[in-house]
Amino acid sequence: MKGSIISGAIHGFLAVALGAFAAHALKDILDDYSTGIWDTAIQYQMFHAAGLILVGILMSKAIFGEVKQLKIAMICFNAGIVFFAGSLMVLAFTGIGVLGAITPIGGVLFLIGWIMIITTVVKKA
Repeated sequence: MKGSIISGAIHGFLAVALGAFAAHALKDILDDYSTGIWDTAIQYQMFHAAGLILVGILMSKAIFGEVKQLKIAMICFNAGIVFFAGSLMVLAFTGIGVLGAITPIGGVLFLIGWIMIITTVVKKA
């Protein structure tokens, strides 16, 4: 529970910091296309930071407890942020197109994480 909330808060912090960094420090470096890629990365990082906090709340003893599916969701969201948002940020900054092939791995991890939340709620509710 605690780990999920802390990692969600860290990812939320980083999403705000990296978004501000791009808006100010990278505004003369990134073109419009790269800025759009960076913004997508930041959006998905923030969405899944909130998802990690949700998982942490669901893992409390008062709700579902630390069930296996929620632990898997936590791992998938953390890894998904690294693969999805991370690869997009590097792509936006460097223009190395092959990095776009890594991004779907993160997307699949996000989907698995959300499915784990759904299955937990269906089984426990």
